[in-house]
Amino acid sequence: MSTILDRFTMHGQVAVVTGAGRGLGRAIALAYAEAGADVVCAARTLADVEAVAEEVRSLGRRALAIRCDVNDEAKREALITRTREEMGRLTHLVNNAGGSGPSHPLKMTPEQLDQVLHFNVTSAYALTRLSVPHMREAGGGNVINITSGAARYIQRHFSAYGTAKAALTQLTRLLAQDFAPDVRINAIAPGPIRTAALENAASAEMLEGMARNTPLQRLGEAEDIAAAALYLATPAAAWVTGKVIEVDGGAEGSVWPG
Repeated sequence: MSTILDRFTMHGQVAVVTGAGRGLGRAIALAYAEAGADVVCAARTLADVEAVAEEVRSLGRRALAIRCDVNDEAKREALITRTREEMGRLTHLVNNAGGSGPSHPLKMTPEQLDQVLHFNVTSAYALTRLSVPHMREAGGGNVINITSGAARYIQRHFSAYGTAKAALTQLTRLLAQDFAPDVRINAIAPGPIRTAALENAASAEMLEGMARNTPLQRLGEAEDIAAAALYLATPAAAWVTGKVIEVDGGAEGSVWPG
């Protein structure tokens, strides 16, 4: 007799996770492996994804480590081709690679804005477009885009990053309509997550201030996002598409200390 927990499994699935060498991508890759999926770990630094792939194998799952800059069309195509050839199928894609720092609109050129949009939006669009035919061939699939709370916060010096993530959020909703019912497409909007990247960008005092400004009184952990990504990827979310899950400790605006 099956139970509700049986819906939270990924046995027989093959997932590509970009930006999988550290932080959120690593946590999602390991969560998927624990749930029974084989995982393709992609990032620009091969040593990082090789280490994560070894962790996946230690959990008893198959893994590939592929060096991939998602800004590069040829490398995106090679990532999906190798996945299909070496893993036999492709059912899940997590567009986690992306990001940008604060910017000033009088200092950031239009060309630099284009680069931010390409990294965060165009790359996710392109990888989804490459993956969907393989997902349909496999009988169905799932795409998760990692957007950000910055997509809806109104704050200074985030015109580039916030706009890019807002575009990724809307792209999620629109592609979900295009590819239903075969492929579900959802997004996760994290608040501040305690990763090496955040700790390098903010002092301990600033991190403490961010935690105080968050209703749940702490910063997020990578596993908080991985848990949401696992839900969206499994049959537990079989009737969910075109949605954005906000995992942000209850924040309704920027928690950056003013």
